[in-house]
Amino acid sequence: MTDLSQLSNKQFVLRQRPSGLPKESDWQQVKTAIKAPEKGKVLVAVTFISVDPAMRSWMNEGKSYMEAIAIGDVMRAAGAGLVLQSEDARFSVGDAVLGAFGVQEFATMNADDLTKIDISNVPATAYMGALGTPGFTAYFGLLEIGKLKFGDTVLVSGAAGAVGSVVGQIAKIKGCRVVGIAGGAEKCAHLVNNLGFDAAVDYKQSDARAQLSKACPEGVDVYFDNVGGEVLDLALGRIRRGARIVVCGAVSQYNNVARGSGPKNYMSLLMNRATMEGFVIFDYEKRYPEALHALRGWLAAGWIKSYEDVLEGIDTFPTALQRMFEGGNTGKMLIKLPATAGVPATAK
Repeated sequence: MTDLSQLSNKQFVLRQRPSGLPKESDWQQVKTAIKAPEKGKVLVAVTFISVDPAMRSWMNEGKSYMEAIAIGDVMRAAGAGLVLQSEDARFSVGDAVLGAFGVQEFATMNADDLTKIDISNVPATAYMGALGTPGFTAYFGLLEIGKLKFGDTVLVSGAAGAVGSVVGQIAKIKGCRVVGIAGGAEKCAHLVNNLGFDAAVDYKQSDARAQLSKACPEGVDVYFDNVGGEVLDLALGRIRRGARIVVCGAVSQYNNVARGSGPKNYMSLLMNRATMEGFVIFDYEKRYPEALHALRGWLAAGWIKSYEDVLEGIDTFPTALQRMFEGGNTGKMLIKLPATAGVPATAK
């Protein structure tokens, strides 16, 4: 049994609501004592923290699909970890688990809120990327909302990110032509050379519109939007009749101090008899096993590759969040926590 008196828990708690891009002073670092879990609860040593665009909306007051983080609360975050102590028969010390642990080193969780994972052949990081919420988002967004058909031309923004990269790879599996929008020559090369996209458009270049026309000469059947703003308008200018636009996110707008504006090119929807529909992945929670089965099979077959961008140490959280919003990451943005004294050996 681990002596908890020898450990402390470093946490990031929300100090104030950010204006624009979050900065380090918007959080406060605190250290708290760690208590043994009560009946029905499990103490988890967090090994990876997921850094996601949705974090920005969780920090705002106002109506959203999820309640805002209260001032003084631990910053919300999904993560992976290992069971340190358990008061529930379903979990044993050393079990690898997923949960909404927050930005902290240890988390005491209700056992019902944990998901056990097998990391003997698949790393825990994959369960937060291609085999996790980003992969599920890509799967249901593309196949259900996008109503993908064989031979479609699929355009995806934020294509080098956690969701966009899986969207493109699923579309290739389904027999589609795939074009990704990303920022910078290195990311565009990654899409084509490593992920198998047919073409890539560098939105940071002045000729992005011409690049898109060349990459999609006959137009776009499905546009999967992770970015919003000017990139969305660019895509709307290339859609075909009957196109489906999947609104997954708008990362370019999350840090706007002023209220974000809608697409200027929206009349293209009317002219092309196109549809534009948003979705939240939690609506498909009961079907997660379906997506996991498909994605795990594709990953095992080598048809999907999972890429992660990992920083080390909980102190890197503000940097990791800023890196993601500035487009500095390739793949899933994660924070790895170092092995801690008392954590089962499998964490080290």
